Amino acid sequence: MSILKPALVLVTLLIIWQFIIILSDVPPYILPPPFSVIEAAVAHADIILNHATITFIEMVVGLVIGTLLGSSSALVLSYYRPARQWLMPILVISQAIPVFALAPILVLWLGYGMISKIAMAVLIIYFPVTAAFFDGLKNTNLGYLDLAHTMGASKSSTLAHIRVPAALPAFASGLRVATAMAPIGAIVGEWVGSSEGLGYLMLHANGRMQIDVMFAALLILALMAIILYYTVDAGLRRLLFWSPEKKLSQL
Repeated sequence: MSILKPALVLVTLLIIWQFIIILSDVPPYILPPPFSVIEAAVAHADIILNHATITFIEMVVGLVIGTLLGSSSALVLSYYRPARQWLMPILVISQAIPVFALAPILVLWLGYGMISKIAMAVLIIYFPVTAAFFDGLKNTNLGYLDLAHTMGASKSSTLAHIRVPAALPAFASGLRVATAMAPIGAIVGEWVGSSEGLGYLMLHANGRMQIDVMFAALLILALMAIILYYTVDAGLRRLLFWSPEKKLSQL
């Protein structure tokens, strides 16, 4: 059933897509029909697969690094109160500056390779993970904290055994949001400057008026993003089997 539902949604979207083309009579160089896009994906499977592999690596590596940095920052913010005066402005600045404005700078500093795209993904992923995990650590049940204080638990023990487990559901929510946003950083970086990846392939196909190839690359990107999200979501549900969110989803 878990596979049937996404497949049904995909088929429904393809049908709606085809009906829009029939009703609006839009030319194929504006919106190609879905079967033409599928044919282009099959015909150029080798090229699309090579570029998709690069983009997927950028997404996954950026997600891992961004999650590690974000969770570490949240722990530092929670454990050391003076650190909030230094880290909170960084968090705000990272979101105040548009990611499109940072992309050319990162490409200039880090080059046209994969590193600049991973850095873009890290910047986008960093904030939701940090903010969600820090909120979870900050909003730990006061009864648990009072009990730990009464029993003489140290600050580090309280953080490790009470606050972190209690904050994991909030961390999971932030990680889900970050996973959904992971493709943005990679694609934006590839648009600004790259010689490989799905973002580069889309620009290259658009310049050659290969609109069906461009939509095929976009379709593969969407499928990769969905697979990554549901993989992370399934892993989090399995790890946090005890959380209230898990129990509510089973009702």
